[in-house]
Amino acid sequence: MRQYKREKYPCAYYHIINRGNAGENIFDERDRDTFPEYLAKCAARFTIRIHTYCLMSNHYHVFIETPQAYLSGTIQRLNVSYSVYFNKKHRRRGRLFQGRFKAILVDAHEYLTPLSRYIHLIDN
Repeated sequence: MRQYKREKYPCAYYHIINRGNAGENIFDERDRDTFPEYLAKCAARFTIRIHTYCLMSNHYHVFIETPQAYLSGTIQRLNVSYSVYFNKKHRRRGRLFQGRFKAILVDAHEYLTPLSRYIHLIDN
């Protein structure tokens, strides 16, 4: 199977989705407090802006803006860091996430408000 490079743009908006491997849960109550810490560290390190996020039991949604074109490195760092934390905490090994994350390029002028509402609504 051939891997394709992701399109990346500066000053772009993305809806990021990633799921637990085989549909497994990737968050418990304590993890819901820890994941945003990792997200904030990655945002600061890679200079991205987080507009909103939602943590479901077996996946997450993040709506971000990339002032610089460095999406893949940011999300890869987030997923690896959180996976190491999760595996140590739960005394498990192996992959936490199911394949590559999904990144949907969003037209901010048209979808900024509807996407933000959607992510907020699924959190309730």
